[in-house]
Amino acid sequence: MAGEFDGLVAAVTGGASGIGAAIALRLMADGARVAVLDRDVSNPPEGALAVQADVTDDASVRAAVDRVLQEWDRLDVLVNNAGIGAQGTVADNPDDEWHRVLDVNLLGMVRVTRAALPALRKSPSAAIVNTGSIAATAGIPQRAVYSASKGAVHALTRAMAADHLAEGIRVCAVAPGTADTPWVGRLLERADDPAAERAALEARQPHGRLVSAEEVAGAVAYLASPHSTSTTGIVLAVDGGMQELRLRPKG
Repeated sequence: MAGEFDGLVAAVTGGASGIGAAIALRLMADGARVAVLDRDVSNPPEGALAVQADVTDDASVRAAVDRVLQEWDRLDVLVNNAGIGAQGTVADNPDDEWHRVLDVNLLGMVRVTRAALPALRKSPSAAIVNTGSIAATAGIPQRAVYSASKGAVHALTRAMAADHLAEGIRVCAVAPGTADTPWVGRLLERADDPAAERAALEARQPHGRLVSAEEVAGAVAYLASPHSTSTTGIVLAVDGGMQELRLRPKG
């Protein structure tokens, strides 16, 4: 429904590129005023308020949220989308890499949510949407630290939903399958045979292709919508059926 976010303010972390930028554009198209919080805001989505922020730095996060409130004096929707990828088994990554990934993918959401809660409590349409991953629920090779971080995001989402429902704040998550993002693009570029690697990633998903950023943005818009008032505490898969379907092999 066009205009369903009219009058509302949203903040999207990691919103300057990839899935975050698609989310920002979708929310603006539906009427929201949107701030994108990112480390690099040199090329933000057109029409968004660009706010420099590092989710690993509490002072930076609080300053960014304050900037949004100075601009619009409210915050209704928070999309915790900032995240980083990582490869390897448990034996491949040292403690420093585990700390780095968890600091961004998990504690980053904690910091931003903590800073935004006072404003969200004042909103009549408060919603938080966290970006999880199919890697949280499907065992994917060479993704140990990443999968662990996203599994924690899914658990955190349900705990936050329980904690803040009585305050009028809904909390959900979206779990993309392998998405056509800049990070996946960089992985493909480093592969010995990028075309074969892309074909393998596409074949892994039952619908036979990568998930688009716009498809994820559509799911986020539904979860954050003021019309979705009975939807909270869920993780919505946008994965072409990878989580639930078990199709017979072709041929």
